Amino acid sequence: MGRYLNSRMPFEIYREIAGTRFFVDKSLLLEDILSTWEADGQKYLCITRPRRFGKSIMACMVAAFFGKSADAGTVFERLAIAGNEYYTAHLNRHNVVYIDFSEVPRDCTNYRQYIARIQDGINSDLARAYEDLQIDTGRASWDIMTDIFQEKGDKFIFVMDEWDAMFHMSFITQEDKEAYLLFLKSLLKGKVYVQLAYMTGVLPIAKYSGGSELNMFLEYDMATKKKFSEHFGFLDSEVDKLFEIYQKGTDEPAITREELRIWYDGYCTAKRKRIYNPRSVVCALTDNQLSNYWTSSGPYDEIFYYIRNNIRDVRDDIVLMVSGEPIPIALQGYAVTGTELKTKNQIYSAMVVYGLLTYENKMVSIPNKELMDQFDELLLNNDSLGYVYTLARESERMLAATLAGDTDTMAEILELAHNTESPIFSYNSEIELAAVINLVYLAARDRYRVEREDKAGRGYVDFIFYPEVKSADAMILELKAGSTPKRAIQQIKDKNYVLRFRGKLGEEPKYTGNILAVGISYNKKTKKHACKVEAL
Repeated sequence: MGRYLNSRMPFEIYREIAGTRFFVDKSLLLEDILSTWEADGQKYLCITRPRRFGKSIMACMVAAFFGKSADAGTVFERLAIAGNEYYTAHLNRHNVVYIDFSEVPRDCTNYRQYIARIQDGINSDLARAYEDLQIDTGRASWDIMTDIFQEKGDKFIFVMDEWDAMFHMSFITQEDKEAYLLFLKSLLKGKVYVQLAYMTGVLPIAKYSGGSELNMFLEYDMATKKKFSEHFGFLDSEVDKLFEIYQKGTDEPAITREELRIWYDGYCTAKRKRIYNPRSVVCALTDNQLSNYWTSSGPYDEIFYYIRNNIRDVRDDIVLMVSGEPIPIALQGYAVTGTELKTKNQIYSAMVVYGLLTYENKMVSIPNKELMDQFDELLLNNDSLGYVYTLARESERMLAATLAGDTDTMAEILELAHNTESPIFSYNSEIELAAVINLVYLAARDRYRVEREDKAGRGYVDFIFYPEVKSADAMILELKAGSTPKRAIQQIKDKNYVLRFRGKLGEEPKYTGNILAVGISYNKKTKKHACKVEAL
């Protein structure tokens, strides 16, 4: 056993994960790999997914299953893969070279140090494993492995995690990237000693290997490729099972099943299946608390990184997406660096690759509350967004005015919104009107769960504001273009929308504060807004 060749590390990582309370059996990924390899003869596989979607755990599983480092039968015999026809023939029968490309040498300052650690480590492992061949560790790894095959007939499975990690390292130059691609090509392409090469990462290789360096790989992303899609992220049925475990094993459970869906669901695979962010689900159930577990520590920096080169063209789209509207896109199946993102299609395609947006039916949208909170924070805190930032900052005043029944201030803020240069504020459709209302009430999301077009009573209401605090005032907001706020409130009453806030007969009320009916209208002839607030 060595650091890279037949390392025990991936087995230990997977064994520990498999023994945890919220473990999900994704071992049938191995079945798809074996089928692709054994039946179809394809031995170069690259699976790309956003971070925190289980890529590293799956890479450890693959290495633990095939590798000779430890008897993994005690782990896999209870998993779904144990029923596969190839199970016995491949379990712990192969030499596996496992590389985590995110690891760097101590005090690493250049590419030479970075790649030398990997190549020297592989060579040292080979020298120890094949002492009788008197290996010269100063030679290239691919030359040594070729000689081993010639002498012994031995082949190797390569499991490579985070293949693209070095593209994000500060000391890496363009020349280094080209050298790295040449290293991977020299190690893997056309080599008879390669039994299987399984590679994972965030960035698609098609973009970064534009020539022939890595064109032997079949690449599988989440948005456009159906194969392997169910193995990364949690399906509804899997979250159902985890939630049952959580309820039975947690004192005073504080999370509902619906809240898990709202916070962490919303990503869509090419098979049109909805999936949850797995890390966030597990962290929330473990902590017994809903929170932002996935996005970076910087509150909105990551989103701004992708849009900063074309704020003027994307800010109206962001307003629409924050209000729940999808945006059409011609998806480009690659990501580029932040400095190269110029067009909307490039920006949104990159954000899909990194998991900041989800892609479905040729449209992009914000997948869930976990990401929606980050977009909200972007609008509220980044003044480079211009009028969008200005209106978002007014949202605190808008909420206070509504709760106080100050309809003059409400109308004033709406007039400010309508007088911007943005076409979405022209109110040509109810979608645009709803987007504007959503923006000027953005700050309310800190204190309310805001649902749009929610089923209530005998019809559909535009917005319902469910307070996080039971004693706070709830709000039902109805929008009317070409009508009056009085008529909007009458519709709220006629359709009995208030039932949303009352418990069943004999039960304690869900909310004890006031229930406010808020009517907002816009007169297209006079170009004026009118507002009315009434307690129900």
